[in-house]
Amino acid sequence: MSSLQHPDRPNAPPESGTRPLTGIRVLDLTRVLSGPHATRTMADLGADVIKVEPPAGDTTRFTTPKINGLSAYFVQQNVGKRNLSVDMDKPEARELLLSLAEHCDVMIENFRPGVAARMGLGYEAVSARNPRIVYASISGYGQSGPWVSRRAYAPVVQAETGFTKAQGDARGGVYANDPFSHADVYTGLECVAAVLAALYQRERTGRGDRIDVTMAQTMLYVNEHFNNELWDGPVDPAWIRSFGTTQYPVLTAANGDTVVVSGHLAEKGVFQSFITVTGHPQLVDDPRFNTIPHRLTNYQQIVALVDEWAAAMPTAVDIEAALAPYGLATGKLRTVRELCESDWAEALDAVAAVSDRGTGTLRIPNPPWRFAGSDHGILGEPRYRGEDNRAVLSDLLGTDSATLDRLESDGVLSSRIPTTPG
Repeated sequence: MSSLQHPDRPNAPPESGTRPLTGIRVLDLTRVLSGPHATRTMADLGADVIKVEPPAGDTTRFTTPKINGLSAYFVQQNVGKRNLSVDMDKPEARELLLSLAEHCDVMIENFRPGVAARMGLGYEAVSARNPRIVYASISGYGQSGPWVSRRAYAPVVQAETGFTKAQGDARGGVYANDPFSHADVYTGLECVAAVLAALYQRERTGRGDRIDVTMAQTMLYVNEHFNNELWDGPVDPAWIRSFGTTQYPVLTAANGDTVVVSGHLAEKGVFQSFITVTGHPQLVDDPRFNTIPHRLTNYQQIVALVDEWAAAMPTAVDIEAALAPYGLATGKLRTVRELCESDWAEALDAVAAVSDRGTGTLRIPNPPWRFAGSDHGILGEPRYRGEDNRAVLSDLLGTDSATLDRLESDGVLSSRIPTTPG
């Protein structure tokens, strides 16, 4: 089977052009966030993603806010996918999924390790039916090893991998869960990278591959200060270790604007720039500040000078204008809403309006990449659970209406589609 022979998704707008993953089909057995974010990315890149849900539905369908029976959280992670709902406790449902896998290029699951295999949907069973398939498993700590049976969600993985402690240490020992599920989203993106590499490799070998992606290893992989954490050698006191971003200045302008500046006040070059722009160039050679160790010892005096200068600047725009000639980047502290309503967001089309399946729309983020030679942006609309049962099975497996009726009556297929939105 050539992946390029797959038909276009039926819910894609007719004006859509070719995308980088047009012709790739993904069987998505994931839920909540890490897997759905990976498959949403692939859908945005043009893949035909078939999201499989149990009769109980993805947990995120029950989060609020929601409209017309659709959770905004669910929509953000699952827009543009077709939806198939089957009861995987039933052998016939599992056989349907194996049959569908024969027509797919990629299968992604994020069950607890061993669950997919026990259902007869592990890599061995799937690849026996389709040797070309790229099969990716996302888990907290891997498909083997001493922590294989541990439950893993983003907050606990972030605690285990040093992320939560580092945040708390930077705030004086106050430890709290981060509001964002970094371990989920980062792992989803690393999964996409691995899947794309495996698809490229398949072009040379003709065979698929099995991919094991862990949240814990991802959090180590994306930790740019990993090198500093495991450094056991001597440390040069004349340098700021590993950039020291937690100590970058946070300034307040006269109108109350809060501004973050990218640069450590004790760092070589940054200190001299700040002291010059604040009107104290004579302090460059002051014995209290003429070396990094001296500047760190007297750090609060530097902070006080910079804070006083910022407080006299009218707005964040004025602070940025003053620091720009010195190569210092600044960013105003904003809410997501403030950024999404800015001229920047409008110019770059950063926010997409997708159908709420009623008379209105929901706003979700557009993908962050653009291609000069292919289409980009979100395709399709959010789907209700099981909305594409008949289309998927008839299109790919040739299942007739009588068999589809029986599968529904037997509870193999399931759906929850409102008769009228609202």
